[in-house]
Amino acid sequence: MFAAERRQLILEMVRANGAVSLRELARVVQTSEVTVRRDVRALEAEGLLDRRHGGAVLPGGFTRESGFPQKSHLATAEKTAIADLAAGLVEEGEAIVVGAGTTTQELARRLARVPGLTVVTNSLLVAQALAHANRVEVVMTGGTLRGSNYALVGSGAEQSLQGLRVSRAFLSGSGLTAERGLSTSNMLSASVDRALVQAAGEVVVLADHTKLGSDTMFQTVPTDLITRLVTDEPAAHDDRAAAELQALADQGVQIAVAGPSGAPAPASSDQGPSGRGNRRDMPLPGQRRTHGGGPQPLRGSSVLAEQGQADRARVADLRRR
Repeated sequence: MFAAERRQLILEMVRANGAVSLRELARVVQTSEVTVRRDVRALEAEGLLDRRHGGAVLPGGFTRESGFPQKSHLATAEKTAIADLAAGLVEEGEAIVVGAGTTTQELARRLARVPGLTVVTNSLLVAQALAHANRVEVVMTGGTLRGSNYALVGSGAEQSLQGLRVSRAFLSGSGLTAERGLSTSNMLSASVDRALVQAAGEVVVLADHTKLGSDTMFQTVPTDLITRLVTDEPAAHDDRAAAELQALADQGVQIAVAGPSGAPAPASSDQGPSGRGNRRDMPLPGQRRTHGGGPQPLRGSSVLAEQGQADRARVADLRRR
């Protein structure tokens, strides 16, 4: 494929999806990430797109939200690894909330095997993934159906969450930065996500590397309310993504990095409690507080134990690679 053809295809992918990772672009155009990065720089110089951490987005500063069909085909391997690791955080008999998104849908498929679980969600896709799980109770919010991501939004969804208290929330979004935290492109979705956060003692954000450093219009979870981030391994040359992880760690976010499902854990890693996937937890200074000073969670409020004193070398390792 000639350079002009590659760049036209890259531009079409970004316009269709809003944001695309370098990994995904390299896979589609069947070339190396080094070549794709050079193409992206050239397109940015022409003002046709903007570079972001490990990928490219529409020009204008804020990424827009892709539709479900487009998002479901982006970073699929990474989302699977993240879901494998995040599922290991959930305990038998726990009550949790799970927000809408393609990554949380992957998580829900794994939660079907956790006995005695109660899952509150505004996502039809999450509910569908758990519909045939014999020992999992699913509680749906009310609200108006938003067809682009199969989520219930609006005042009905928010009111149904009032008075609810669960151990933790699992949320995804369109972008994640250390400065603003988790964000999304839709006002109604952001409002419901904020209500989900208020119902939970702790917040776990699921975000693949394409979300790191991306900023969208509506903030859903400020950084100081994020207890843990579960993400995938940034590319070895992606210094900006590593810097974003470092900035999040500096603000007290516990970071767990998922490796490829089934791959041997590297020496600095260990396996999650369920044995699904690989994790590299990056312990952080101090104990994270639960937000809002509210009552204790209903059930299963314990999280993975802190792994001793803060070891910033693990975060720094990402920056060096």
